[in-house]
Amino acid sequence: MNPQNQQQIEPSINNNYDVIIIGAGLGGLTAGAKLAKEGRKVLLVEQHYVVGGCATIFKRKDFTFEVGLHELDGLHDKDPKKKVFAELGVFDHVEFIKIDEFYRFKNNRIDFTIPADSELAIAKLCQKFPHEKKGIKKFFQKIDAIYEEISRLPEKHWQRLLLIPVFPFLYPNLTLAIKQTLGSFLDSIIKDQDLKLLLCGNMYYYHTNPYTLSLLFYSFAQSSYFHGSWFIKGGSQVLSNYLASVIKEHNGEILLSHLVTKIMTNKGKAIGIECESKPKKKFKQFFAQTIIANAAIPNIVNLLPEPENNLLQKQIKNCVAGCTFISIYLGFKKEISQLGNLSYSMFRFNDDIHSLDDININNTAEYEKRNFTFVDYSQIDSGLTPSGKSTGCFFLVDHLSDWEGLSLQEYKKKKESIYQIALERLEKEIPGISEEVEHYEVATSKTIQRYTLNPQGTPYGFAAIPSQVGLFRPPNKSPIPGLYFASSWTYPGHGFTGTIIAGYLCAREVHKFLNIKIQLKGILR
Repeated sequence: MNPQNQQQIEPSINNNYDVIIIGAGLGGLTAGAKLAKEGRKVLLVEQHYVVGGCATIFKRKDFTFEVGLHELDGLHDKDPKKKVFAELGVFDHVEFIKIDEFYRFKNNRIDFTIPADSELAIAKLCQKFPHEKKGIKKFFQKIDAIYEEISRLPEKHWQRLLLIPVFPFLYPNLTLAIKQTLGSFLDSIIKDQDLKLLLCGNMYYYHTNPYTLSLLFYSFAQSSYFHGSWFIKGGSQVLSNYLASVIKEHNGEILLSHLVTKIMTNKGKAIGIECESKPKKKFKQFFAQTIIANAAIPNIVNLLPEPENNLLQKQIKNCVAGCTFISIYLGFKKEISQLGNLSYSMFRFNDDIHSLDDININNTAEYEKRNFTFVDYSQIDSGLTPSGKSTGCFFLVDHLSDWEGLSLQEYKKKKESIYQIALERLEKEIPGISEEVEHYEVATSKTIQRYTLNPQGTPYGFAAIPSQVGLFRPPNKSPIPGLYFASSWTYPGHGFTGTIIAGYLCAREVHKFLNIKIQLKGILR
């Protein structure tokens, strides 16, 4: 930092924190809530003016738009989130609305809705594809077996590493699937190309290419959806706000509109942060026994001094970021269900896609042909709009490089063009919908990058490819003493579920570390 900025650093009145958390996404909020309830003194610092990261809402006119949540998986007895939510009191303060369908898949050959129930889904799929009964049953058996084995994995990274010699005996399905992709698995059990496409229908929840999407990651999430699909009434901001309230109610502090500009170290250990307030540009320093980064790991590299930044860079040097999307938020004058739409979420594949090989090519196709998803929140009691109106979201794969080098005018013009294309495509699926739009907003990968600071504008952290999931994903504990991770960029992975679990596991590790530190102090006295 230059001398001019050094003079602007304000002295901190209260600097005796157990934990400082960088970022108020779900991972940071979950970790903060857990640690605050354990009696730890928590400071959470967020660069945005609201908490939540991608678990937020925004309001325009009569409409409340959900930013990132289409549907939340699980909440069944084996779902680790259920334990986390129960411990933090979430179920007493947040209402979850059940979604009976998982998703609707459509191309010009089939139009099929999969229930959010494995037994019903198997029966319906076998009725539609009787020649593939064996493959359908194998599909569900495999993803459920993988889910069960992942659920039995030890929480700590070092414990998982110790199991490597006996791993094939304890976790046979995980062993066989460690390097396998969804595409290769489907090719091995199913011949019908449309059935394979159908089972890949919601693949964009995880990744954009079936032949590079980790079967492990896909199975854990997909199996959970087949045991429950939910929406948070009022939007995901309700969950984020509640977790923030837990931190505050247990004497924690939350500092919004403050950008962390530096992680300070002493003798190789993380000891504090320096942050800049918006928009006054005043610098503050805070110190703690531990630092948790809920921010993107590649960004943390830039906050560390040498040689600590080199240690972290070495750990992630071969990692690649996940995909990103264009999201068009639509506010309608009436409930779209009144126009004959019966599905909550529709994955519309372009008609020229005949096999899994065609999907990746489609990701860079012109916008008129790119696969899209439409979520109709009027199908459920979403709590997002006044009676009689509704909201929806149209989204498709995006690339940050498509927006680079554009002037502001060119950027706005391109967004408007994509909106018009989206509206024309929706009109073909739901006649009359274009006449009902009262308000719309277009968010691109640049929008995501601006609000989250995530590299490549991805909401997904590191891509869910075989070399970046499970044991190969960065653990919650960083190579720098005192620095931990709790985000979609670390174990177990992205999505609401992944980041919530990451935050909880990180908090448990930090809590144990602080307990050991207290015990050592007592012994040395």
